[in-house]
Amino acid sequence: MSSAITPIIMPKWGLEMREGTVSDWLVEVGTRIHVGMPILDVETDKLSNSVEAPDAGLLRRRIAQAGETLPVRALLGVMAESEVSEADIDAFVAAFEVPAVGADDEDSGPSYDYAEVEGIRVRYARRGPEEGVPLVLLHGFGGDLGNWLFNIDALAESFPVIALDLPAHGQSQAKLPAKSIAGLADFVAQLLQQIGANKVHIGGHSMGGAIATQFALTQPQRTASLTLICSAGLGHEINTDYTDGFIAASNKRELKTVVEQLFANPELVTRSLVDDLLKYKRMDGVPEALEALGQSLFSQGKQTETPGLKLQGNAPPVLVIWGAQDQVISAQHAANAPAGSTVVVLEGAGHMVMLEKANEVNALIKKHIASH
Repeated sequence: MSSAITPIIMPKWGLEMREGTVSDWLVEVGTRIHVGMPILDVETDKLSNSVEAPDAGLLRRRIAQAGETLPVRALLGVMAESEVSEADIDAFVAAFEVPAVGADDEDSGPSYDYAEVEGIRVRYARRGPEEGVPLVLLHGFGGDLGNWLFNIDALAESFPVIALDLPAHGQSQAKLPAKSIAGLADFVAQLLQQIGANKVHIGGHSMGGAIATQFALTQPQRTASLTLICSAGLGHEINTDYTDGFIAASNKRELKTVVEQLFANPELVTRSLVDDLLKYKRMDGVPEALEALGQSLFSQGKQTETPGLKLQGNAPPVLVIWGAQDQVISAQHAANAPAGSTVVVLEGAGHMVMLEKANEVNALIKKHIASH
C-alpha cells in the first residue's frame, strides 16, 4: 500500500543547506493539495521560505511540528487517499529512512568549481541537466552565489544553471579585473567561454543585472534571453546611503541596520546572515575592492553606467522582476525596460525579491526561458 502514500520531505535549498526548522503549517489535515501549493514554512540558518507541494494528494498527516529542526529530506508529512488505512500510514512513517545528503545523483560530485581568468580565481556552481542552454545567475554588489539560495535548485529542475561569485565577492579572489560594468561583463564573457558556456540565458540581480545587460549588448549572439531582477542600469538613481553604508559598516549592529534595507520585512535579516557578511567584509582585499567598485559605479545617489537604457528592439527577450518595496533601486525603473519586455512588480518584497518571493520569481523565470 506504500506506493499509494506520498511523503512530504524537507527540501534542500541551495548548495549548503543541511537542515531546516519548521515555522508553521499552512494547511490542515484533510486538505486537498495541488502541485505548487505552499504547505508549510521552513526557516534555514539564512532565511525562511514556503515549501511548495511537488505532488498532488490529500494531506493525511503532519509529522513535523512547529519549532522542530530536521535534516534535509526528513519526513514532514504524508499524503494519501482516504482508502489508505491509518495502519498503513503508521507503517510507512515507521519505516521511513532519511537518505543522506549526497546519496543520489543530484548531489554527487563537488558543490563548487573554480576557474582562473585574468589571473583571478573565481568560484562557481553548476546544477541541473548537462544538456541545454544554461541560465547564468549574477549576484549584486556585496553579494555572492548564496543570494540564489532558494532559486538555484528549483530552476535546475528545468534547465542547467550556473551561478558564480563575481571577482572580489564570495569565495572568489579579492581582486577586481575592472571597476566598470563593461569590464566586469567582459570578464564574465571570458569565464563563461572558458567553462564551455558559449550560448546562455543570462540573469542578474542589482549590479549583476547591469553586468548581464552589458553582456547581452556586447555578446548578442551568445545571449538567448535576459532576466533582470531589481536591476541596476535601468535608470540613474540609486540609494547610495545603502552602498556607502555597506562599505563603511564595521560591526554587527551597523551592518544589520544597513542590510535590513534590502528586505520589505527586516525581520528576515538573521544573525547568521549578518555574521557571514561581516566575515566576508573582513577578508584581505575585500574592503578596498568594495570601496573602489562603489566609488566607480555609485556616487552621490547616481549610477555611472546605465546599459539597460541602451537596450533596443533588437535586444534578446527580456524579463524584468522588481520588489515593489525596493529601498535600494526604485521599482519605478522597471518602466524603463525596452518595449516588448515582460515586467512584473511583486508586492511585499524589497530589493532581495528573489529571496522574499522565491516561488513567484522561480515560476516567472521558468516561464520566460521556456518561451525562448
